[in-house]
Amino acid sequence: MLLKDVELCFNRAVHYTFSKKKFWIIFPVLILCGILIVFCRALSVGSISWMALSTVFLPIFLCAGVLLAVGTLLCRIYYHEVKSLKFHIHEIFSKSLDLIIGTAYLSFPPILIYLLLWALEGIFLLLKEIPSVGPYMGVFLAVAPFLITLSSILLVIFSLALLFYATPVIAFHEKEKFFVFKRIREITRENVFRSALLFLLAVIPLSLVLLLLILAAYLTNLHYVLGPGLLVVTVKWFFIMIPFCFFLSYAVIFFFNFASESYNLLRKN
Repeated sequence: MLLKDVELCFNRAVHYTFSKKKFWIIFPVLILCGILIVFCRALSVGSISWMALSTVFLPIFLCAGVLLAVGTLLCRIYYHEVKSLKFHIHEIFSKSLDLIIGTAYLSFPPILIYLLLWALEGIFLLLKEIPSVGPYMGVFLAVAPFLITLSSILLVIFSLALLFYATPVIAFHEKEKFFVFKRIREITRENVFRSALLFLLAVIPLSLVLLLLILAAYLTNLHYVLGPGLLVVTVKWFFIMIPFCFFLSYAVIFFFNFASESYNLLRKN
């Protein structure tokens, strides 16, 4: 794999990012994901820290499952665009419907693992609340919540990597849906550095756009205060979420475009 090959793939992924057809597929999906996140944020207001933590991570894993299904459709559309083939969105969607539904099994393991970690952290929090001895136990057991939170963050990174590596495998090997992890291992084990580098190239633009949007939302929240009411705050989050999803849509499209390019590049090499 040469630098010019990566450059060609990156530029082509950018070229096909600003597609109206793909935008109107991903934008409504991100709006639905945004509504889920806003709803969970509203539930976290005034709740205990253990419950609030679940409203941070759980929506991410649920949204990753939805994006895995939609990403499969986007990868197939991208294939037709690159090959300059005539296509209709509804035709590709109808042919991919069974495949999209079949991706659900990949989204379950991260969710189940996180729920297990969340329940485990709840046990340590209960031990800390035991009268007399609880605070002393909490000092020695403090490392456990740290490791659980670290594991949750790593699980988020794993979900993102799953979107990058698994989506094109599912999209281009629809007849062999249950060998996804085997296929990922085959195309990445030859050169781990190359595979990781391509993943980083896809994640960096997405991360930069996401960080910029989060920073803008945070600063807006600091200087544009409407009131302490839960309903007011929730509605404000909802309306901020709409332009947030608008700009994020193009970064997500590029992510799946480059995922398709990277899969093709790794397979050839």
